[in-house]
Amino acid sequence: MRDNDAAMVAELDRLDEAVKAAPAGDTTAQVALWRQVSRMETWFFIARGSTEQPRPYGVAFAQGPVVCLYSSAARANEAARGFGLVDGEGDAVPVFGVPMPAAIDYVASFARAGVFGVALDHPMIGHYIPLANLDLLKSWVGAAS
Repeated sequence: MRDNDAAMVAELDRLDEAVKAAPAGDTTAQVALWRQVSRMETWFFIARGSTEQPRPYGVAFAQGPVVCLYSSAARANEAARGFGLVDGEGDAVPVFGVPMPAAIDYVASFARAGVFGVALDHPMIGHYIPLANLDLLKSWVGAAS
C-alpha cells in the first residue's frame, strides 16, 4: 500500500500548530485539519489481533475509547514503538492501510463496539473527532478546499 504524500502529511503538522494557536471557541483551524485528513489517499492503523483479521489499535480518552488513525505508515510505526507494542528496534510493526473513502466507513463501524471517536496521529498530534462526525468528513472527500 502506498504511503500518503509527504507534503500532505506536513500540512497536517502545520494545521496542528494552527489548531493549538487558535483562540478558544474558534474551530476554523480544526475544520481545516479534518478537511486535510479527508483528502488523504489512505488511513493507516497499527494492527492488533490476527493477521487475517487485524483490528486497529485504540486508546482510552476521557470521553471513551478511540481508534488511532495515522497519516502515514511511518507515523504508525513510530507510535507503535513509542507505545511499546514491538519488542526490538528491528522488529516489524504490524501496520495496515485502508483506502479512502472506505476508511471512513471502516472506522465508523466501530461505533457498534462502543468506540467513541478517532484520534489523528496519537500521541504526536492527537486531535480527535467523535465517530458521529465522520459523515461530515465523508461529505468532504473529493471536494475542493
